[in-house]
Amino acid sequence: MPQEITGNMIANNDDCYAIVVSRFNELVTRPLRDAAVGTLERHGANRDLIESCWVPGAFELPLVAERLAASGKYVAVIALGAVIQGDTDHHDYINHAVAQGLMEASQKNRVPILFGVLTCRTMEQALDRAGGKAGNKGAEAALAAIETVNVLKQLP
Repeated sequence: MPQEITGNMIANNDDCYAIVVSRFNELVTRPLRDAAVGTLERHGANRDLIESCWVPGAFELPLVAERLAASGKYVAVIALGAVIQGDTDHHDYINHAVAQGLMEASQKNRVPILFGVLTCRTMEQALDRAGGKAGNKGAEAALAAIETVNVLKQLP
């Protein structure tokens, strides 16, 4: 049987986590941030080693996430935002740029940067994903961060 590497859901109490949050649509992003912090704590992370950075909008997430990842201080960076479709195609350009930027920053710095950016058609859909009937994607991103960090710790 082949060897399997899996990550558990227990955060090391000595690990630092960063959360970068878009202030735009704060009605949605603050509950995402709060759920991410609460989830990290419930799974063993030290509250004093969790740092949040607020940026104006989703477009600014990749640059700040990249700087946090490059610092060498954090085991993971969680990027949280909400891009809600309007009457133009603006959201398509923002969503693509943010996803690409976060992926490239993660690969460049070899630090997981978790994509917790909601890409919704309506504010109602966004609120549903920020603690409403569809759960909380901030909590899901925090769990993915813990698991990914624990997988990476086992790799050469």
